[in-house]
Amino acid sequence: MGRLRCCTICPRLCRVDRTQGQRGFCRTLDVPFVSSWGPHFGEERPLVGRHGSGTIFFGQCNLRCLYCQNWSISQLGEGAQMSTRRLAELMLELQGLGCHNINLVTPTHQVPMILQALVEASREGLRLPIVYNTGGYESIETLRLLEGIVDIYMPDFKYWDPQVAKELSKAEDYPQVAREALKEMHRQVGDLVIKEGVAVRGLLVRHLVLPGGLAGTPEVMRFIAQELSPNTYVNVMAQYYPCYKAFEHPPLDRRLSPQEYKDAVEAALRAGLKRLDGITV
Repeated sequence: MGRLRCCTICPRLCRVDRTQGQRGFCRTLDVPFVSSWGPHFGEERPLVGRHGSGTIFFGQCNLRCLYCQNWSISQLGEGAQMSTRRLAELMLELQGLGCHNINLVTPTHQVPMILQALVEASREGLRLPIVYNTGGYESIETLRLLEGIVDIYMPDFKYWDPQVAKELSKAEDYPQVAREALKEMHRQVGDLVIKEGVAVRGLLVRHLVLPGGLAGTPEVMRFIAQELSPNTYVNVMAQYYPCYKAFEHPPLDRRLSPQEYKDAVEAALRAGLKRLDGITV
């Protein structure tokens, strides 16, 4: 919790004292801020299994994606503060419901509180794999705190071009930060391991294809195949639709065309990727 006194938890390096009521870019303090929780059946198949992924949606975010599909949570701050004790109880409740994992959604800016809750929950019998479900804008120093704790990393790789990242998420350094973060995640957990249809450890990368080629999909796919592993499990996501402020920023004001998604999948295959979610190679 000491790093919250001069916060360097994420690449923003706000250096505010969150323990004294100061709010940086993420607008959260030194207690968990949670929007919702429960078994989730809309995630990738290796996470959902038969009984669902035990998701905990954390409020606020260290990015400002102007098309965010969860904008009421990430931008408007829908949610409430709770104690680390209550957060630990949520994890145990999800385990009791039969979920296959604990899926921490948008956890980056709340890592110290999550770690504290995990310690409490593990003492009381938490045994499920921990999923770190992140936008990909991560500090290497913070990721190293998670080594041996996180079982499954599930980062986005949103953009290849720094100018696009600046305009769409207020993070010009996102491409470089994400590349280094994904390398560190892969170093820690390796390629995704699936047993009896359910993921137990490893890296799963999400890439949301954007209209007009804004995400830089071919370059992203080549990086994953060449710098991580051609066996990286990748979800090339087709579900973009205009949200939040997207209507003010063409071509984000429209959905993907079928050809744009087909081109994205073909780019992944050309790069040599062999494990695409929902696609038989």
